[in-house]
Amino acid sequence: MPDADNERAPMPPRAWQRMLSGRRLDLLNPSPSDVDIQDIAHGLARVARWNGQTIGTHAFSVAQHVLLVEDIAAALNPDWPDAWRLAALLHDAPEYVIGDLISPFKTAIGLDYKAFELKLLEAIHVCFNLPPEIPSAVSAEIKRADRIAAFYEATRLAGFSTEEALEFFGREDVNGVLAERLTTLVPLPASEAQRLFLERFTALTRTG
Repeated sequence: MPDADNERAPMPPRAWQRMLSGRRLDLLNPSPSDVDIQDIAHGLARVARWNGQTIGTHAFSVAQHVLLVEDIAAALNPDWPDAWRLAALLHDAPEYVIGDLISPFKTAIGLDYKAFELKLLEAIHVCFNLPPEIPSAVSAEIKRADRIAAFYEATRLAGFSTEEALEFFGREDVNGVLAERLTTLVPLPASEAQRLFLERFTALTRTG
């Protein structure tokens, strides 16, 4: 007599992640209802930029990076509404699930990775009352701020020479208080980065 257990269809591969909030995020079809800012903050504060190849006792986290990018984007675009500043803060939010793959590895993986990342970002945007796809002009300014942040992170924390960083990221002059903050980057403990990220998120959504 056949063994019934051996005739069962194999379980499909698991394509969801259990979050500390208790939510179960379907990675192939992410739902805005399964997105939680506490999960995002916890994850981003524990994901290292530059594959962890940075100076200091602590990793320079993605949570710190997005705070920096939001700061730069706002300085470059002082008339932006809070919605676009929030979009800047959340621009790398999918990395709370997929991690921060360095650019060369993203290139090696190809476009399927990018499509997956964008699908998750759209769900995050909808969860927090942003348009699934933000205007191209806003996206361009966030990318501009991202490159500026990358230049200073690379040269201050990740061992790049100025010449290398100029080749890969370019540089724009920034002045005043922002310039001082960019040149004094200090990696923070995960708990502190998480707290600062949540505080900034709350400030940007309080009137939303």
